[in-house]
Amino acid sequence: MRRTHPALSAWAVLVYAFLYLPILVVIVFSFNDSRFGATWAGFTTKWYGVLFSRADVREAVAHTLEIALLSTLVSTVLGTLVGLGLWRYSFKFRTPLTFLLVMPIVVPDVVMGVSLLMFYAFVRVGLERAGWTFDNGFWTVLLAHVTFQISYVALTVRSRLAGYGRDLEEAARDLGASGLKSFLHVVLPLAMPGVLAGALLAFTLSLDDFVVTYFTSGSGFSTLPVLIYTNVKRGVTPDINALSALLVLVTVVVIVAANALLRPRRGAA
Repeated sequence: MRRTHPALSAWAVLVYAFLYLPILVVIVFSFNDSRFGATWAGFTTKWYGVLFSRADVREAVAHTLEIALLSTLVSTVLGTLVGLGLWRYSFKFRTPLTFLLVMPIVVPDVVMGVSLLMFYAFVRVGLERAGWTFDNGFWTVLLAHVTFQISYVALTVRSRLAGYGRDLEEAARDLGASGLKSFLHVVLPLAMPGVLAGALLAFTLSLDDFVVTYFTSGSGFSTLPVLIYTNVKRGVTPDINALSALLVLVTVVVIVAANALLRPRRGAA
């Protein structure tokens, strides 16, 4: 086995340290007994209790979970259908459609957030002229999250099925299964790990999203990332560190679960 050059290993260690040491510092100082500053004053877990005693935090948690769960449900259904369609059918605009699916992934969040903000502004003007009221809030954030989540789900499902042909489905049809039964008993079980992994990835993206949510939410609507940003502007406190640590923990757990679902099983077809 070819050994890695020591200089390359040292560089990799420095890169990972640069990426993850700030997160580790946030987690460690969420247990700091000092209210302000970066001076360690002893170990305590009281800030986690203080965190959940705040009404604004509880409200932001409720908003975040509502948006994440509902947007994940909608994007998983739509993204799965798109991914199955791209795998199963060959049609004229397949390549442009795939390009459009990749766009929300590669476009910077700021560009997407500003574009959605302008879109909602045009919608608001049109509705107000018709006598309707329109304000940014729950539904605008939900639509924005579904917009970029669909791409991740569709591409995950498509990549899961990329190694399979239609032979199994055609064999089921030859044995007398209807189109619906062959889909439910052959295609869907093959795609299910990709569907679940895409759903977990979509949930994580919604849970952690700040930029798009910041541009599309109204003044009276806040999620956890937006709440963290508004509190950090007044100074970093241990309860905000605790909130950040919990977000990191949930994200890591969901990402590990998604990777486990996508990992090929021994003996699988």
